Amino acid sequence: MRQRIADYALLGDCHSAALVGRDGSIDWACFPRFDSASVFCRILDARRGGSFRVGPEGDFPSSRRYLDDTNVLVTTFTTPTGVLEVTDCMPVRTRASQGPRLGSRHSLLRRLRCTAGEVDARVVVAPRFEYGAFVPRIRLTSPQTAELVGGADALWVTATRPLIAHEDSLRARWHLRAGDEAWVEAAWTPSLIERTPQEMPDLAALRGRLEDTVAFWREWISHCAYEGDYAHAVRRSALVLKALSYAPSGAIVAAPTTSLPEEPGGVRNWDYRYTWLRDTTLTLISLMLLGYQSETLAFQRWLARTSAGRPEDVQIMYSIRGHRLLPEVELPHLDGHQGSRPVRIGNGAVKQLQLDVFGELLEGSWLFAKMGGSLPPGHWDFLRGLVEEVCGRWRQPDQGLWEIRDESRHFLHSKLLCWVALDRALRIARARRFAAPVGRWSRERALLREYLLREGTRLGWFSQSVGSQRADASVLQLPSLGFLPSGHPLVERTVAVVREQLEKGGLLFRYHAPDGLSGGEGTFLLCSFWMHDVLVHSGRAEEAEELLRYLLSLANDVGLYAEESVPGTGEARGNFPQAFTHMALVASCAQLSAGRRFQLPRPGAYDYADFALTYHLGRRSMFMSRFAWEAAH
Repeated sequence: MRQRIADYALLGDCHSAALVGRDGSIDWACFPRFDSASVFCRILDARRGGSFRVGPEGDFPSSRRYLDDTNVLVTTFTTPTGVLEVTDCMPVRTRASQGPRLGSRHSLLRRLRCTAGEVDARVVVAPRFEYGAFVPRIRLTSPQTAELVGGADALWVTATRPLIAHEDSLRARWHLRAGDEAWVEAAWTPSLIERTPQEMPDLAALRGRLEDTVAFWREWISHCAYEGDYAHAVRRSALVLKALSYAPSGAIVAAPTTSLPEEPGGVRNWDYRYTWLRDTTLTLISLMLLGYQSETLAFQRWLARTSAGRPEDVQIMYSIRGHRLLPEVELPHLDGHQGSRPVRIGNGAVKQLQLDVFGELLEGSWLFAKMGGSLPPGHWDFLRGLVEEVCGRWRQPDQGLWEIRDESRHFLHSKLLCWVALDRALRIARARRFAAPVGRWSRERALLREYLLREGTRLGWFSQSVGSQRADASVLQLPSLGFLPSGHPLVERTVAVVREQLEKGGLLFRYHAPDGLSGGEGTFLLCSFWMHDVLVHSGRAEEAEELLRYLLSLANDVGLYAEESVPGTGEARGNFPQAFTHMALVASCAQLSAGRRFQLPRPGAYDYADFALTYHLGRRSMFMSRFAWEAAH
């Protein structure tokens, strides 16, 4: 059965992730971290990639759901003779405290249960380490345990029923009657570590791991403070965002996959298993809206350590452990998802100049301060350094937030975020009485504003870049970041042109302009959420909600989104699940809820996220300090 991107569900343990298809096959998993070499990657090559299949003998229809308030998946197969229920998770170590010290067992745990009639169940464990590079050695260490080892990796498989070793896989066929259950776990270790059958977990231990994992996710989501509209979708997105966080460092990956195509058969296939400062900051703003503070603190610690040194050396992205070198390599032995080559690991955009990242970091810091978060002197010194970089570099062209692989340009979005960096730095300095060259920063901010209004609107609306006649959805953030009011004529004309040039089937493409690559892509879901927010703050709530309901309908059967969608069909494209999309869903639902229940500010320019935080957090006085509450009002 060929799996589409939307046919997968996510498993995660805040260290790594796996994707499970509708057929019960785990077709993507990396250990011990998100950015480690894959153990299973059938999603990128059906012949060479390897998989971990559990399900009934034969192909039968299935339905899926997550256990309430968890990332534990339940797949139900209905066969002519009975019903088989498969429960999947990546177990966490709950003996460790939550937050940055949360532990992982680096394993995939699967429970098979016959709930009606009788079923012949099949298990096939066929790892292909190092992105499908080779077949490991497979041997039984007891009737119910096995070692699969090769290169630097080993999988240790434990089952509650007998296993059979084949040359290329570990297999089993179990006959289950109503009420019967069987368990199987595949745990990763470095190949130099050896285990005896006595060291493998027994049935009680496997049950305990599932119970602990369910309890962890439910305890975490119990702190979600959101009480607005579409709460189910918001809570699911929150669980996805948490699963994409790397507990040991506090970093958040853009997506847990690499090379899922933006166009089947095309070349726009990228590795997203890294931490973009932009993506992570926007994700953390969404988590702030839900009342989570510990994730923001963890990221601050990661950023302080990772970016230690000169502000001018800050990169747009890092590995989840802080590595700066992410060389982009092609894997020619893999066919790619639906024949989409090349398959890439690493990301060459790491050394691009993307000026917007400074503004994202300052925006996040300002909102964090409004929540009552601490900005110690050392962190303020770092932020000051970033602002000085903006002062010295905002006049330069860059590759922009879309990371074009073409000549650099004067992207308006990049200039806007430079303006944001200066504006938020001035707000922080004044609110906290921090030392800063307020006069010089104010002059630079004024120059940037003048530049945007003069050079960016020669056509009567904001184009993609200076001198361009093409629209770009990123300029929809002009009102959301407080540069101009939503009702300003320039904003209204820009929104109209963006929709005219980029809208199709109710969704928005990012742009239609040369970017140094061949082929095309789907509509970018983040951009459509941005459009929703503009509509909310323009007083067009009914139109905004109609768009939001459509966007919510594009999730797959378990509430997950890819990066892009095909207009008309809703087919998912790009890496999956995508933090950007789930972050935007949270923010948009919060905007709509706040706009409905709280009088929108008087006509003028204001920060949408600031407004939503004031409403969702301030109204409940959750953990905001007296300073933050007063500053918000």
